[in-house]
Amino acid sequence: MSFELTSTAELLALWAVAGYLLGAIPFGIVTARLLGLGDLRKIGSGNIGATNVLRTGSKLGAALTLIGDAGKAGAAVLLARALAAEDAAQIAGFAAFLGHCYPIWLKFQGGKGVATFFGLLFALAWPMGVVAGATWLATAAIFRYSSLAALLTAALMPLWTMVFDFKHLLPLSLGLACVIYWRHRENIIRLIRGQESKIGKK
Repeated sequence: MSFELTSTAELLALWAVAGYLLGAIPFGIVTARLLGLGDLRKIGSGNIGATNVLRTGSKLGAALTLIGDAGKAGAAVLLARALAAEDAAQIAGFAAFLGHCYPIWLKFQGGKGVATFFGLLFALAWPMGVVAGATWLATAAIFRYSSLAALLTAALMPLWTMVFDFKHLLPLSLGLACVIYWRHRENIIRLIRGQESKIGKK
């Protein structure tokens, strides 16, 4: 699929704002409060994503958070694509991703963006979502580190866009990878020091 800027700057800006506001919805915090799990920011790592919700012991809460965080990016992409064009869809999706990582409602202290990253990819080009999911699962199964799986998946996505002929997603995949690495900088330090928690261990 080729990619061209077909929307006006004003329209792209509109979808950037709309995408950001969708992405800034803190589903983890909302879900935790609705299920009586407490203030998520005072539990575990303090992160607002599904992994930290799971630390409360609520698999339902974690599942709902995962669906919500992935779905908001997917919704931003699909709405922009339906009502505007492909360039607006990419802008809205990336803005939703940034909204999740840096939500204005939480003083820009959001999640690490992994679920939103997957939701964005599946909505933009489902084959890329499948490839990303397979990469994450394979890495997690081999090394048992969720953070490492996310980091390797993000790093490989620019390559996968070239291999599977989704070159129009290359700039976006590079931007997503940069943000994910920045959001995981503490995990990277723990991985280097051998202090990162493995999947299934507290």
